Amino acid sequence: MDPVRAAFRAECARLTEILAELDDADLDRVTDCPPWTVRELIAHVRTGAGRLTDMLAAPAPPSAEVDAAGYFGAAKFTPEVDAGRISGGRRDARQVDRAALSTEFDRAWRAADAAVATAPSGRVVRTRHGDAMRVTEFLRTRVLEVGVHGLDLAAALDRPPWLTPQAATVIADLLTGGRPVPAELRWDRLTLIRKTTGRAALTGPERAAIDAASFRWLAFGR
Repeated sequence: MDPVRAAFRAECARLTEILAELDDADLDRVTDCPPWTVRELIAHVRTGAGRLTDMLAAPAPPSAEVDAAGYFGAAKFTPEVDAGRISGGRRDARQVDRAALSTEFDRAWRAADAAVATAPSGRVVRTRHGDAMRVTEFLRTRVLEVGVHGLDLAAALDRPPWLTPQAATVIADLLTGGRPVPAELRWDRLTLIRKTTGRAALTGPERAAIDAASFRWLAFGR
């Protein structure tokens, strides 16, 4: 199995297990992705994890235009786009009760995974932003979304991070462009992901080391 697809499956399966354990008090907690609650953030992640089902059902663009890093461009995450994403997550959260959260997330990601499994090699899809991307490149963005928002959910729930090794590898590679992390930082993958996605603050020396390594900073909305 392609490592990116394997990472998507592993991270989504782990999140499904976590969701099955939550109660209403957990779902009403606030997150560090304001103004979303845990319930609303889960709804957002569910929608993102399932996007490839409809994308693969649509006609294929003639060629790819951007890769996974290009997908996270600053122009994609304007205040207007963020506002729509926030309201969509809130709307979707109202449509699913607590008992169905785990089941609905499981159904969404498995449907997307099944669609990927039957897609031709090199299949190109069009994203909601209008980008034409290869399926594997878009799936890398899904691994990042599920994995990084999983860190947000873990923090809100006061739980240790459950990021899977497979997803951590894919996300770290995307964030660094495949380049090694400067040795003086001594970061493991989890620290790298937290630091470069804004989940943990960079110190002055850390930022200088990252800038010197010419990491490609990605833009993230909600």
